[in-house]
Amino acid sequence: MPRFLPNDWIRRFNNLRLDLDARFDSALFQSARGLRELYERYSTFMDRFYIGRWKRWVFIEPLSEAATLGLGGMILLLTLAIPAFRETADEDWLKKSDLAVSFLDRYGNPIGSRGIKHNDSIPLEDFPDNLIKATLATEDRRFYDHFGIDIPGLARALVTNAQAGGVRQGGSSITQQLAKNLFLNNERTIERKVKEAFLAIWLETRLTKNEILKLYLDRAYMGGGTFGVDGAAHFYFNKSVRDVNLAEAAMLAGLFKAPTKYAPHINLPAARARANVVLDNLVDAGFMTEGQVFGARRNPAVAVDRRDENSPNYYLDYAFDEMRKLVDTFPRSYTERVFVVRTAIDMNVQKAAEEAIENQLRQFGRDYHATQAATVVSDLDGGIRAMVGGRDYGASQFNRATDAYRQPGSSFKPYVYTTALLNGYTPNSKIVDGPVCIGNWCPQNYGHSYSGSVTLTQAITRSINVVPVKLSIELGKNIGGPKAGRAKIIDVARRFGIKAPLPDTPSLPIGSDEVTVIEHAVAYATFPNRGKAVTPHSVLEVRTGAGDLVWRWDRDGPKPRQAIPPNIAADMAGMMSHVVSEGTARRAALDGIPTAGKTGTTNAYRDAWFVGYTGNFTCAVWYGNDDYSPTNRMTGGSLPAQTWHDIMVAAHQGVEVRELVGVGMGQKLPQQPAQPNAQANAAPKILETKPGPPPVLTKRGADVLVRVEKLLDDAARTADKASGKTTLNDPKAGKAESSSALAFPENYIAAAGPDGATGTTTATVPRKN
Repeated sequence: MPRFLPNDWIRRFNNLRLDLDARFDSALFQSARGLRELYERYSTFMDRFYIGRWKRWVFIEPLSEAATLGLGGMILLLTLAIPAFRETADEDWLKKSDLAVSFLDRYGNPIGSRGIKHNDSIPLEDFPDNLIKATLATEDRRFYDHFGIDIPGLARALVTNAQAGGVRQGGSSITQQLAKNLFLNNERTIERKVKEAFLAIWLETRLTKNEILKLYLDRAYMGGGTFGVDGAAHFYFNKSVRDVNLAEAAMLAGLFKAPTKYAPHINLPAARARANVVLDNLVDAGFMTEGQVFGARRNPAVAVDRRDENSPNYYLDYAFDEMRKLVDTFPRSYTERVFVVRTAIDMNVQKAAEEAIENQLRQFGRDYHATQAATVVSDLDGGIRAMVGGRDYGASQFNRATDAYRQPGSSFKPYVYTTALLNGYTPNSKIVDGPVCIGNWCPQNYGHSYSGSVTLTQAITRSINVVPVKLSIELGKNIGGPKAGRAKIIDVARRFGIKAPLPDTPSLPIGSDEVTVIEHAVAYATFPNRGKAVTPHSVLEVRTGAGDLVWRWDRDGPKPRQAIPPNIAADMAGMMSHVVSEGTARRAALDGIPTAGKTGTTNAYRDAWFVGYTGNFTCAVWYGNDDYSPTNRMTGGSLPAQTWHDIMVAAHQGVEVRELVGVGMGQKLPQQPAQPNAQANAAPKILETKPGPPPVLTKRGADVLVRVEKLLDDAARTADKASGKTTLNDPKAGKAESSSALAFPENYIAAAGPDGATGTTTATVPRKN
């Protein structure tokens, strides 16, 4: 204490501290004694309920553990249920997937429909009794007894599948299947199954059994682009569901399991076999006797023959998905669910695209070991004029044009060259085609040969691999190395409209990353659009069922955006026109129509592309296999280029041909072969060739031919030097094609390198399957 205070004050202060300390100690003591007394009283009270010996271990301990585990289980269930219940956050959950859309082509002609026509729905009481029984007997016999999940049925399915070693029987109830149709997708994951179970229980608390059954019958996909049993009855039997007989009801009930596999207009024997299984289920469930189903067995249903009806199903699926996304942008106050949509499709071009792909695969698919193809034709404003998502929609509804990510190979290189032009290069800028490595990865040209100093135009024409890689290095020089250069390339691709992931790898400049056909096709429209990128779309106009205009692309859609300067787009078109006129895509040349584009072939010939454009349209064509197995040396300059040519000939019928900026107007193709004494500086001849089977030359034979060609070139060069002339095949003259007297078969030229150009190949890069 300070010395200046009186002693009396100091004494009083010390007494106060002692008093506070005593009071605090006393309070602690009293509290402890009170707690001890309280505990003793509690123990005395609980001793009345003590159970010992065998009763404790038989009753008390199990109940205690059950309570503990039950509490933990409830917490876990609540955690798992939260994601499922988020799916129901939309107050309009009962209507959010019941769009009914009728589609028209660009000229106003009907082409098909998608969705559930709930405005023509039929009350459950009007459904035939035999259809209800067939559905319950096949899909969920205990539907009216369970709470949304059929535990015995689920256990039975698990045992059956375990014994069979695969999926033989489904355990989902009708309520679970409806939950999936309303809120979820078809992915086979544990997360989806957990959500499905919780949503099924949630539906049971919100709807009656009859309401659930009615929704299931109205919203299940039934194949052929139809939803609901009434739509399926009209599509397959040309009658209302009210009028179907037992045989037809059995066939409809058999579609719930696999509508594509058992669709009668695709595979009538399989549909009838499945219907017979449904009839067996009716008898096994006790809903009918064998005598009652005997007539249906003897007289199976006959479906309407719709094999000649060529509905653009891949296109309609894409347009319907676009329409659903579009409706989500409408105000919540807007309750209309029935629409008439005019699309950008041109059915003449669509049929031409389907026929071109089918013809090429039928003639050469087996020789090339190629089983699938896809194509997209687009206007320069992004409107999709035609789309083929696979060879056979009936066999597979997977849309390879919109959902398949495939390596583009050399068709990705235009984004690299565009980036170079944006950073000071010109089409005539020279770069050395020579060895280069990034880390331990060293890209190679075909035959491990190099061309020395070449211009960018020559490099893209001959599809040289080393040059784009060197450009990516130069683009990042002094700002972070090759990685920074590749970042610039990715940024340009994004500006063009490529939304694929595009992970940064050293091989990105030569097309090792994956893109979709539709993104690639519409991104190329930036070149003929004077540098303006556009958004792919199928919907041009949306009206209600009463005809009121709701939405229009030219008024409400996203506007074109300037991705690159117009002069850069013109330079790129000029460079890419050489690929068609004298490079790897000569089969794509159009008579009198200016054309530019780029071929692409990937490692082990897994993917073959040609993406090209005119002043009117852009189009991408892809060939390959769904399982990523290699083709038999198919290149982008073979079937893809020929298919592109056939499609674009049809697309330009009756259309005023527009000038292609950077190229001008097209030229008529020469009808007669060039004379032997033609001048060296004559216009390059575009070969009119048709694709054929892949070459059968062995590697040794190819090497011999290459050596012979080189000897003839040397002899011709020597003779020309003596006469004072310069030949086309002189490297110093900067020409890509050889004019030696040795004529190679076109099939050999097409297979000389993955892009169909002698001396180039796509470098070997790892493929992520």
